[in-house]
Amino acid sequence: MLQTYAEPSVSPDARIQPSGVVQPLRPEPAPPTDRPRSLPVIRPDLAPGAPLPSLRPLRTPGISMADRLATQLDGMVAAGVLLATTWALKGVPGGPEAVLALIAFAICQRSAPSRDGRILHWFGICLLLLTVGAATASLTLFDARVLTVWAVLTPALQLGIQRLFVPVLTQFPGLNPQARAVIVGANPPGRTLARTLLTDRRHRISLLGYFDDRTPQRLGTGLEAALLGHTGDLADFVGRHRVDRIYVALPMASQPRIHGLLEQLRDTTASVYFVPDLLLAEPIQARIEAIGGLPVVAVCETPFCGLDALVKRASDIALALLAILMLWPVMAAVAVAIRVTMPGPILFRQHRYGLDGEAIEVWKFRSMRVAENGAVVRQAVRGDSRITPLGAFLRRTSLDELPQLFNVLQGRMSMVGPRPHAVAHNEFYRKLIPGYMVRHKVKPGITGWAQVNGARGETDTVEKMQQRIDYDLQYLREWSLALDVKILWRTVMVTLRGDENAY
Repeated sequence: MLQTYAEPSVSPDARIQPSGVVQPLRPEPAPPTDRPRSLPVIRPDLAPGAPLPSLRPLRTPGISMADRLATQLDGMVAAGVLLATTWALKGVPGGPEAVLALIAFAICQRSAPSRDGRILHWFGICLLLLTVGAATASLTLFDARVLTVWAVLTPALQLGIQRLFVPVLTQFPGLNPQARAVIVGANPPGRTLARTLLTDRRHRISLLGYFDDRTPQRLGTGLEAALLGHTGDLADFVGRHRVDRIYVALPMASQPRIHGLLEQLRDTTASVYFVPDLLLAEPIQARIEAIGGLPVVAVCETPFCGLDALVKRASDIALALLAILMLWPVMAAVAVAIRVTMPGPILFRQHRYGLDGEAIEVWKFRSMRVAENGAVVRQAVRGDSRITPLGAFLRRTSLDELPQLFNVLQGRMSMVGPRPHAVAHNEFYRKLIPGYMVRHKVKPGITGWAQVNGARGETDTVEKMQQRIDYDLQYLREWSLALDVKILWRTVMVTLRGDENAY
């Protein structure tokens, strides 16, 4: 039976010195907030300088009926190909095929990827369904020929239909009525909205210009559309130019102006939308919900809500079980090697922060000679004398992390997510890095977006930890099943090549 080692607790009032030792915290100035960002682009439409990702709405005003249909096409294709293939090769589809078609439709429709990630996204769905089927012994309910043809044919048809059919669909005027719109407020949110309307043809909205009470001299040059007048001129302009939509992007502090503006517009038939100023909040999974008919805007939310949470948990269980089935001989060999080469326990437990900042126990294979007792925590450094030769190999190849597969099955961790930090490190950095604790809106992961981009190893400076947090928050903003598959694949490749920061 494997033994465990519990790491001694550390006072939260601690700091990390360049040597890796945690010592009592002394007041320090906060790092500058205007730090440069150079994160890799996950999706081209979310690259730096591109329009902000839209809210997840109750309904999507401004999106045409054709585009509403286009967002359903991937799921419709996946379900249709499965049922048609079953009919052609086996006969009338039965209950198992119907259930699988509904599951595939729901997953494709809920987490539709960008065009460039469609094949990777479908690969992730197939891997998830295959693993769940193997774990539940439900694969025997399906014809292997049907599943093979379905897996190969579906992404090809998805790509073809999205690239050929959707552009044709958007040409039908009845499905794509074009609206005339103006924006009130030439501030950052209004200008971001203007760039989106001008560059994204899906919206079928003709932007006429801005209304703003500031002078052209104060606004400067480079506006995306014409300055049409002051807000007092808006109601008259709307009536004379048949404006269909009005987007109010005034600051939240301008309540009297907004109220007066709405009073003026009561005599028009134009639809009025309010554009909340979320740029300053750096939103995480912003979305609109309704409570008792009252709309509320979520500025900071987990990406795993509703069906996404089910998909994430199912993929975690399936992948963890698959990894354990494949790697149990390796884990047994590592356990024996640790027992033979050093006295003491084989596993050790670390108290770290998990979902919502709750304390969890994280398991790892033991890689050091000593178990430090006291209130001092030293980060591992290159050439650390405490690490055994076997431990160095385990850490370099990340084999010491394999027991965390059981943490995933327990529900404490996820296969992919922000890496968990020691409690003392969390308490230290949360005081220095804005938004540090937001990374705990999701479960910690065995691997993460930061790790596959080189932000791994010793964090002897605030800047190194800041870089890691930037990657973690980018993962929260842009999560998709395809991104998880991409991170897992890159983790395997980095491990095989060797990571210079793994020590």
